[in-house]
Order: sequence, then C-alpha cells, then structure tokens
Amino acid sequence: MSDLGTDFVPDVDAETKVPGTGLDGLLHLLDLEKIEENIFRGLSPKIDQQRIFGGQVAGQALIAAGRTVDADRPVHSLHSYFIRPGDPTTPVIYTVDRVRDGRSFATRRVLAVQHGEPIFSLSASFQLEQGGIDHQSVMPDVPSPASLPSVEHWQDEFPGLKEAMSRFTIPIDIRYVDDPPWVQRGKGPRGANPHRVWMRANGYLPNDPLVHVCAMTFASDITLLDSVLVHHGLAWRLDPIALASLDHAMWFHRPFRADEWFLYTTESPTASGGRGLATGQMYSQDGRLLASVVQEGVVRVHSA
Repeated sequence: MSDLGTDFVPDVDAETKVPGTGLDGLLHLLDLEKIEENIFRGLSPKIDQQRIFGGQVAGQALIAAGRTVDADRPVHSLHSYFIRPGDPTTPVIYTVDRVRDGRSFATRRVLAVQHGEPIFSLSASFQLEQGGIDHQSVMPDVPSPASLPSVEHWQDEFPGLKEAMSRFTIPIDIRYVDDPPWVQRGKGPRGANPHRVWMRANGYLPNDPLVHVCAMTFASDITLLDSVLVHHGLAWRLDPIALASLDHAMWFHRPFRADEWFLYTTESPTASGGRGLATGQMYSQDGRLLASVVQEGVVRVHSA
C-alpha cells in the first residue's frame, strides 16, 4: 500500500517496476518499500545516468526517516554526507536509527547502502509545532515566474542541454531569473552576484507535508552548485569540470507546498582546494522564507 494517498498514480515501467521520469515518477521514487521495521528500499528512474542524483538519495533518506516519526512532528533540519557514488541500476537500502524521541524533538539517523557499502548518511531532526519569536531576511525583488521562459525554451536554443536536464526538468518546473550558466558562460565570470531561479513541482502533489519537504530537498540539489560555476564563467557539460556533491544541509523554517512557486536564490562565498561552497534561501511568492540550504561540492576544472 502506498503512503502517498489515493490521488497518487505511479509512473512505473510495468515490467521492471522502475520509476518513470515524470512527477509521478518522482513520487514513486519517494514511495519507499518497507521491507522490515526501520528498513526501506528505494529505486532509481529508468534513465541513462552514471550515478544516482544526489537530491534523489537525500529525498529518499528523508522519507525513510520521516516514516518512523509521528506526523505531528515535521522535519526542521537535515545534515547529510555523500560517501560513494550511487549505482542507479541497483536498489538502495535505507536503515533508520531511532536516536531519540523527546517531548518536543525527535532525531533520526539514516544510512543508505548498496553492494554492502554505505553511499550516503543523513541525520534529521523533527519538532512538535510550537510558537515563538519570528523574523526573517527580505526576499529579493525579482520578476514573477510567469514572465520568465521555461527550461524547454533554453533547450531549444541549446540542444545539448536536453539530455542533461531532462531528469530534473520533467518533475521540477524551473524558471531562471538570471542567465543560466550556459548563457552566462559566454559573458564571462559573474562574480559574487546571486544565482536565482523559480521552482515548483511540475504538477499536483498529495497532501502529505513530508512529501513536499522531500520534493523540495530533491529540487534543492539541481542548481545549487551552479552558483560556484557562474562565479568563474563556467558551465557544467560545456567546460571540462568534475562536479559532485560532498554534503548537504537544509533547515525548514515555515510550512509550504512544493507544487507552488518558490524562489531559490543561491551564492558561493568561497571555492578552494578543488571544492566549492554554496548557500541558498527559498522564498514563497508572498515573501516568506521557507528554507535555507548549504552544500559543499567537488569542483575540479581540468585542462582542456
């Protein structure tokens, strides 16, 4: 039985049971199979990729953790490490350690395993909803998503992007506020200016807050390291770059729906030693700060 509700219709290959690539495919990725108490199994979409997308394994691990916590305690933070590249042809086993269930907070640790070795680890904290002081940073003044072209527009202008972006842009609708990396590349380094995109799930999501958080977690890994690249006028797939996530942390500040537009503004304060650091904030269309993100990744630029 699916945990995602009766309005979930999975996009699944009938013979292999492998998720498809649409939004329903993303939901199926997040609908883990419970194989034992605190042990879950997740699959990857049936597409040509060398390793599992980091946002996918992070979202699946968070779903595994959340399925062991009472529904009245939404997740408020996660901290994770990418240990080994994931094999997209093999299921991922997620084991959950119920570290603590306190009066206000619950803590979980998740280890993702393939071929007998860990590929990803996550710690997540869940909190009983409470009141308190309230303030936030101000949302940047940017054009509305309706006024901006879809990624399909850019794919028509840059055909080589279609294959690279398809696994992200089918489940997630992305509208670039600033020039995408492949356009900015021709203009030279952008410097310390922020990199901003509008995002939303490309369709309706079921009314499960954990699913919305995991969909946003998936989306958060799509453009985050672009803020490192555009700083130097570089673009993935167009320059000789080795790019991989090392760790990923998120804090969820206010309730949201991931199928409604949110502004993702990112920047890179530093890069050194073959690594780049990126930070991000996510805002609703009415200006509420929804989440904050920090990630460090491998960014190696090879000689042409």
